[in-house]
Amino acid sequence: MAANNEDHAQGRDERVQSLRTLAKWRSTARTLTEALPHILRYDQKKVVVKYGGNAMGEEGVAEHFAQDIVLMRQTGIDPVVVHGGGPQIGAMLDRLKIPSHFVDGLRYTDQAAIDIVEMVLAGSINKQIVNAITAAGGKAVGVSGKDGHLIVAKKLNKTRLNPQTGQREELDLGFVGEPDVINTAVVDTIVKSDMIAVIAPIGVGAKGETYNINADTVAGAVASAMRADRLFLLTDVAGVLDKDRNLIPELSVEQAKALIADGTISKGMIPKVETCIDAVEKGVEAAVILDGRIPHVLLIELFTEHGAGTIIRRQFTL
Repeated sequence: MAANNEDHAQGRDERVQSLRTLAKWRSTARTLTEALPHILRYDQKKVVVKYGGNAMGEEGVAEHFAQDIVLMRQTGIDPVVVHGGGPQIGAMLDRLKIPSHFVDGLRYTDQAAIDIVEMVLAGSINKQIVNAITAAGGKAVGVSGKDGHLIVAKKLNKTRLNPQTGQREELDLGFVGEPDVINTAVVDTIVKSDMIAVIAPIGVGAKGETYNINADTVAGAVASAMRADRLFLLTDVAGVLDKDRNLIPELSVEQAKALIADGTISKGMIPKVETCIDAVEKGVEAAVILDGRIPHVLLIELFTEHGAGTIIRRQFTL
């Protein structure tokens, strides 16, 4: 009798486990069915993803990010990655006892610093991302903006108001630049080879000098030059917040400009939103600011109805 009870209990446990497995696969099938229209919508579309240095620091983020990029490629999307690395650069400069000097919140980059910047961005960080994508089953090629003159840069000209004189004065930031010309042939060749381009935001000047460039700015410039369908800026915030600190899911260009003007968008979010506005005005269909620390946030944004961050378009959609 005891043996029969044991057999009965074992059979019941197996049926329960089987039902649980079936429910799990039904849930997976439902998710795939819901995602299918979005997958078809983005088939053969070009997207540029800026992977922020702050987002990289979270545990597990690199693995999830790489999986998202590989799945995007496998579903027919052509992703291009531009990465940052500000915190990692700062840590390396500190380790080598090279002093960091900031002017109005922007890092002054002298010759000693630019060598470290290039080493960190085009070296360790770039290859870590390439390796993560490869480990996730993709094929990636790491390049800097100097390769093939992908990013021809010029010195960044910034000004500030002198509080003593009331006059505007130029800021010298050393080897800090901005994109002048984006030669997309390098990226196009990589994409046509069924690989994923991973770009370090280093530019080359007219005389061969090396420039450190803000990764958001590079991502926006690359997206505009490629006429990408989407620009994604992954960072360490949820997106654009209103005055009550609630996420704003969608903005038109004009609404975004108004929020900058009235102070709702402030501090470090201003240049990110300005990058999105500039990209959209130059032909990118839409730009999105996302919290890169959320697991699989790119897939949530692309393949679900509700999205995950703040999307900026030329005009608001009802």
